[in-house]
Parts: sequence; C-alpha cells; structure tokens
Amino acid sequence: MKGIYLINDQIKLNNLTKEESFTLQEQVILDHIQEHGIKVVKLNSNQIYQHYTIPHAMLYDLKKNQIQLDCLVLYSPEVMEDFIYTYPARWLILKSYFKKIVTLEGKNDQLSIKSVI
Repeated sequence: MKGIYLINDQIKLNNLTKEESFTLQEQVILDHIQEHGIKVVKLNSNQIYQHYTIPHAMLYDLKKNQIQLDCLVLYSPEVMEDFIYTYPARWLILKSYFKKIVTLEGKNDQLSIKSVI
C-alpha cells in the first residue's frame, strides 16, 4: 500500500500548543503507517520531509506526477477542515488521487500527552 500523510502545523488540538499538536499528529500517523505497512511516497525530490504540511503543495505534486495512491493519512478531519471549507473544488480534486482518506483521531485513545512530549 502506498500513501502520503499530511500534518497540520498550524492547528492546536486538544488544548495543546502547536508544537505538541504537531508531535501528537506525527506520532499517531507514523504508528499507523508502520502498523499497516504503508509505504510513504515522496513525490517531490526537493521535499525535505516525508510528510506534507501544505495541501496546495501536495495537490501540485500530485498533478505534476499524475499518480494514483492508495491512501492519504490524516490525524483527523479537523486538520483539513479549513482547506476543505475554503477550497472545496480543490479538495475534491485532491482526494480523487487517493483510493481512500484515512483519519485516525480516537484510534489511539490510551495515548497520553506525557508520552507525546
């Protein structure tokens, strides 16, 4: 299974700071990726990190590569809420490049904030 994951570095989740929210998203997503054997695809050779933080950049790279992937992994629907609301047509195009959108919120309820920091 091949996929991409997005981490929203501008959002505050569960009364956490932006940095703590980023770490929470990253830990939960990477655990899921490892557990399910998802191969993370890097579409842009100039991309520094494995993940995307900007949906527009991800869409640009997907269009440029004309690739169909198995999944887009997100921590929760909330991390894409602003993009979906502001750019509904772009969201429809973006999600058409994936067989499924995987959201993970609530799948790791036993995760405590202390184990994230």
